Amino acid sequence: MRQKFIFITGGVVSSLGKGIASASIGALLEARGLTVMLKKLDPYINVDPGTMSPFQHGEVYVTDDGAETDLDLGHYERFTNSIGSKKSNFTTGQVYDTVISRERKGEYLGVTVQVIPHITDEIKKRILDVDDGIDIVVVEIGGTVGDIESLPFLEAIRQLRNDLGKEYTLFIHLTLVPFIKSADEVKTKPTQHSVKELREIGIQPDILICRAEKFLTQPIKDKIALFCNVEKDAVITAKDVDIIYEVPLLFYKEGLDEKITRLLNIWSRKPDLSKWEKIVNTIKSPKKQVEIALVGKYVSLKDSYKSLNEALVHGGIANNARVNIRYVDSEEIESGTLEQLDGIDGILIPGGFGDRGIEGKIAAIKYAREHKIPFFGLCLGMQLAVIEISRNLAGLKDAHSTEFNENTPYPVIYLIEEWIDRENRMQKRDKFSNKGGTMRLGAYKCLLKQGSLAHKAYMQDAVFERHRHRYEFNMAFRKTLEDCGMEITGISPDGKLAEIIELKGHPWFLACQFHPEFKSKPFDPHPLFKEFIKASLKHRQEKSKWKKK
Repeated sequence: MRQKFIFITGGVVSSLGKGIASASIGALLEARGLTVMLKKLDPYINVDPGTMSPFQHGEVYVTDDGAETDLDLGHYERFTNSIGSKKSNFTTGQVYDTVISRERKGEYLGVTVQVIPHITDEIKKRILDVDDGIDIVVVEIGGTVGDIESLPFLEAIRQLRNDLGKEYTLFIHLTLVPFIKSADEVKTKPTQHSVKELREIGIQPDILICRAEKFLTQPIKDKIALFCNVEKDAVITAKDVDIIYEVPLLFYKEGLDEKITRLLNIWSRKPDLSKWEKIVNTIKSPKKQVEIALVGKYVSLKDSYKSLNEALVHGGIANNARVNIRYVDSEEIESGTLEQLDGIDGILIPGGFGDRGIEGKIAAIKYAREHKIPFFGLCLGMQLAVIEISRNLAGLKDAHSTEFNENTPYPVIYLIEEWIDRENRMQKRDKFSNKGGTMRLGAYKCLLKQGSLAHKAYMQDAVFERHRHRYEFNMAFRKTLEDCGMEITGISPDGKLAEIIELKGHPWFLACQFHPEFKSKPFDPHPLFKEFIKASLKHRQEKSKWKKK
């Protein structure tokens, strides 16, 4: 079957949930037996989000092949079996970079290079670059209709409707239907104006997904359909939910998948949504609960740790437990006390960049080590665990990372200037190298030590996990740290790169150089998160017994 394309746009305001909507549509189509690929088109001029602050853009999601992408790709992978890659996310920056490079090489000799057709043709080419065996491609257009940045993307998908035909393309517009409390009614005018903007550039939506506080009544749906020129059953309520994994069930109830398959003339089975129902029921009615401290410096913006937050939820699902996350600002620990960690069941230190809040995180790691609280460190979290152990167990008082202190006498974490990347190419870098795309990125093989916490979690000898970092553990200090109880339980096949460390004599102390949160799904929780939550529940139970005594 020739691939069919669903284009999803957003209007009125940003942050309506296009990523969740796209992922949920993908999940519904997969439940019908179809194979799905999802793409995200971002209108910003950055080549990728890798150099952007999490406060600007949320987390940077990394794919197996090393692409630094939009966080919506995390939703796609968590909700579906689709595996993201470099072709799953592209930006205005990438498109213009490609076109300008061609112009400099002389590929457009004699031609004036313009947005139409050269930029739009490159966008269309990237949209149509689809893996073999795919039935449906769900394409999310970033930004909000009316933004000047997204106009070339909208023009490109308008052209694709003419290129491919109506039976092979579908336009879905996500919009807002606000409830005005003082008037005690919902207002459809923002949706009408948003659709008007789309129609002015030649795109008539086939389906409207209306974000609202409550289910829209049929008269409201009929009014929206009339003014926006869509069929009455093409107005879908996207009601606010507490659990994002309810969205596929909500869309099914609204008949969205049935409408999509009918408009695209696709024959498929009825969807089996039993696994989604089970996940939602487990989250809503857990038998246990646990409190985890997430100690970071981006805690004021939850999207900074989006995949991490979800992976903790998944670990809870695996243990039939609700995970309550206590967000702790590491800078506040530096300037105050450790009272914010009182009564906590587990401590997690996430990845990050820059020296702000570093000493607060190290103090939290020391607290976890000394109080025998389950500890989980990710990426920078592992590096800081090494520093804490070096300083306080190995006696290397001024141990540090050269990222934060170039003159440290004990560079236990340092920058490897020559290394082999995942394509077996020699890479060179130093502190003056370009920031974008110069890290160890993507999936690398890790060999696990028999009998370790990691080996017990994975139940296999080797795994592939995704990385996003520049600095590494300095193997020159391996014996010194092993002598004081630290173990390297995960290592690269050539034995040169430490991937996982553990600490002897502690109930559960594990830190990894990679980002396991990127490979966790609600129906397939990551083994390390599953075991971290299990250990934290055990700690909570033992703490409760001690209090009773």
